[in-house]
Amino acid sequence: MLILRSACSTIATRRISTGFRSSLTIVLLASAALFAASATAQSATPPPEAPAAAQTTAPPAQASDTSAAKKKKDEAARRAQREKAEEQLRQQEKQRILGVIPNFNTTDVQDAAPLSPGQKFHLAYRSAIDPFEFVAAGLLAGIGQATNNHAGYGQGFAGYSKRYGAAYADSADGVFWGNAVLPVLLRQDPRYFRMGHGSVRRRILYSISTTVWTKNDNGSWGPNYSNVAGNFISGGISNLYYPPEDRGLELTVDGALTVTAEGALGALGVEFWPDVSRKLFHRRDDSKPAPSPK
Repeated sequence: MLILRSACSTIATRRISTGFRSSLTIVLLASAALFAASATAQSATPPPEAPAAAQTTAPPAQASDTSAAKKKKDEAARRAQREKAEEQLRQQEKQRILGVIPNFNTTDVQDAAPLSPGQKFHLAYRSAIDPFEFVAAGLLAGIGQATNNHAGYGQGFAGYSKRYGAAYADSADGVFWGNAVLPVLLRQDPRYFRMGHGSVRRRILYSISTTVWTKNDNGSWGPNYSNVAGNFISGGISNLYYPPEDRGLELTVDGALTVTAEGALGALGVEFWPDVSRKLFHRRDDSKPAPSPK
């Protein structure tokens, strides 16, 4: 996968001016932060306190039986949840934009079952090895070759090969850390939950906000540490293979913020693509997943 925001980040050339990148980052991330703060304020009202349960002491044998039954029931619920998530993942892995660009990390199911650690890694792996990712890396390497981006790589086949490897490594690193390792450790959902309704303005703000605000495995929403930290980790790792003149803390931070901002633009594409598809082709977008299995 990369969902469209990753595809946008992969295809877009990063050798745009520092001033433009800084402005783009500030505008998009500030909008995201404001929307996230608004969403937090709306959900800040605490739920009513449940009445205290009467404390009773069960006989040892009865307590043991109750504990065993509860454990069995919880295990059955977890198994059913994993099976539901697996079915939803199978539907997601059929999603493509224009029949080519993978859109595996997007769901229209707002109450989609949380993914297990294994499912998060599977989704990241499936995204990283998709043929489109290799094609996108080749296109980006070609652009870099033509514009002499990362000049330290040189020209010719050797220079193109280095640019190709760097482009794919950037993408794979971002997926591995931002969509698998950190979501598992932080218990966050790496998917984009498409709003699909409401005013255009609200949908724009929502899609941008998901770059820094995400759904947790327990159903709550909070800061998207996985995405942002994943971009910084990926940027740091790139110092291992970028030419010496393209390394350093300042370039790493600048690159990570730029990729985060590009992700916001990609999220806009994911949010509105089905609407654009209906307008262009006068039919329902094939990438939209089937209804959630019961």
